Amino acid sequence: MTHRRAPRSLPQLARNGLRVVPLGGLGEIGRNMTVFEHRGRLLVVDCGVLFPEEHQPGVDVILPDFSWLRDRLDDIDAVVLTHGHEDHIGGVPYLLRLREDIPVVGSRLTLGFLKAKLAEHRLRPPNVQVAEGDRQSFGPFDCEFVAVNHSIPDGLAVAIRTSAGLVLHTGDFKMDQFPLDRRITDLRSFARLGEEGVDLFLVDSTNAEVPGFTMSEQDLIPAIDQVFRTAPRRVIVSSFASHVHRIQQVLDSAKAHGRKAAFVGRSMVRNMGIAKDLGYLRIPQGVIVDVKALESMPANKICLICTGSQGEPMAALARMANQDHMIKVGEDDTVLLASSLIPGNENAVYRVINGLSQLGAHVIHKGIAKVHVSGHASAGELVYCYNLVRPRHVLPVHGEWRHLRANADLAIATGVDRKRVVLAQDGHVIDLVDGKARIVGDVPADHIYVDGMTVGGATEDSLAERRKLGTEGVVTVVLLLEPDGSLSEPPDFLTHGFVHEHTAFGEVVPRLQQALGRLTTSPPLRTEVEDVVRRETENWALRKYRRRPVVIPVVVDA
Repeated sequence: MTHRRAPRSLPQLARNGLRVVPLGGLGEIGRNMTVFEHRGRLLVVDCGVLFPEEHQPGVDVILPDFSWLRDRLDDIDAVVLTHGHEDHIGGVPYLLRLREDIPVVGSRLTLGFLKAKLAEHRLRPPNVQVAEGDRQSFGPFDCEFVAVNHSIPDGLAVAIRTSAGLVLHTGDFKMDQFPLDRRITDLRSFARLGEEGVDLFLVDSTNAEVPGFTMSEQDLIPAIDQVFRTAPRRVIVSSFASHVHRIQQVLDSAKAHGRKAAFVGRSMVRNMGIAKDLGYLRIPQGVIVDVKALESMPANKICLICTGSQGEPMAALARMANQDHMIKVGEDDTVLLASSLIPGNENAVYRVINGLSQLGAHVIHKGIAKVHVSGHASAGELVYCYNLVRPRHVLPVHGEWRHLRANADLAIATGVDRKRVVLAQDGHVIDLVDGKARIVGDVPADHIYVDGMTVGGATEDSLAERRKLGTEGVVTVVLLLEPDGSLSEPPDFLTHGFVHEHTAFGEVVPRLQQALGRLTTSPPLRTEVEDVVRRETENWALRKYRRRPVVIPVVVDA
């Protein structure tokens, strides 16, 4: 398996070659983005976001690194989207800010979700709507679209034909044989493409460690139905705002048990409205009402459908748990978390569960009931696809490193030559030339942080400082300094978040006086004084309290 870290340099691409550059989604669950280059032109497949973890305070979302593309924006022929989840479309507005007229290609629902998102950014790129079975060229890239089943309707795999070879990118998929919308993964097309000869197979790795086959969406119906049948008061369901299939099951159960339902949360209201208008969500007659209408209804006739299944602090469910929402969760309410845990969100989700439980709610989640199934193919399905397609090369995508390696092992087990399985990381550059794929270099693929209205302003250093501020506190030292560098009076110490005894700073003053007296420059430079104050205060705090507060010296001339 090829998995070395390549040097940050790029050889010239052979004229008959195809270059593949993953800028996100390899080594992480999110910000999926892959760039294909052929004959000087570029095709982008997906452009998603990654959601921050607890050690990234203040960050809203994380983008792929576009720096390699900035000087080549005019070379991009299209952005092809496999489906409408945030980790595949959330970064598109930020790419289009750099060049608005890039054609965006996707299925009907995917473009519907994206259009609402682009409206917030006041962007109107040309849209190209495609469906399974369509075949369309964008520059030198001949793209064929294949139906795949996922946890959102209208998912597509994309086969990319070039003179260098045929690439098949699965996008996110599974092989549910009984999907709610009866739209199964088109394995006949996978087999046909395999007969044609797939030179490079990019395969979803998320569930590669999970044995067997992913459970069918139909298998959830009894568990969800039981929740509605036995809940003594309100049922509050939290799910992804794009999980149309799950919301359909909830609405059907609400209808069957005589409950009225209301959507809560801006993204949930918006996305379900789009899904309904486009015909992907069938709302039973009379089930949906305005949330305010529920106030006058019996509690055992109410269902609320909201966002926040990943513990997002500003989402509706987390605010309910914190009693910071118009909807007050009470004794014997039933909260159904109809989603799986994205790695990194565990603590946030359990914090919400504990908060809701403390308020008296019964919380039902995947860990204790069959109320969610994954949207990704398990090991048995991946092996089936490898045997069906028989690719010449495999590039595992979409997953943390353990998922990618497990997927690579599955490919090898089905007979793919170990040397033809490419284990790459974000930023690696893979060239397919004369039927052989190998890593030839790398490009920047850093995390780009969106912090409020600022893109790229937050850095790893600034996040480290935020973490330090949050855990260690701040000490501001105000000094009145004589021209000779001596103190006019004892300094003032102002603290925020730094726990200490009121008289403790008296120990620091003589240390500061001695250190300032050792300065040889007369008068001392302000930067020298600030360095002394910072160093002596930090050292004292570490010795006495085993803490490293952020020390801010403020030097005032007497």
